Amino acid sequence: MTFSLIQQIAVGFIIAALLLGFIRLLIGPDAANRVISADTMSVTVTAALVVFAAYFESALFLDVALVYGAIAFIGVIAIARAIKGDSA
Repeated sequence: MTFSLIQQIAVGFIIAALLLGFIRLLIGPDAANRVISADTMSVTVTAALVVFAAYFESALFLDVALVYGAIAFIGVIAIARAIKGDSA
């Protein structure tokens, strides 16, 4: 099992997106930028899980990606509300 050219390009873009998101996470001027960066990185990890599913030909990674994406979305919403100060 080796990566095809398309999969190698996809992995390269995913690594680049994670690195850029991590840099933004470190140097973000305020908390809102850091939350957006964390959300971007979670979406990128979800994409990486989909690429792994294609590589290993396993639907299990797709299930994990779906659950991870849902939990990451709920987490970002909770953090955004905590930053904003909403209690509802």
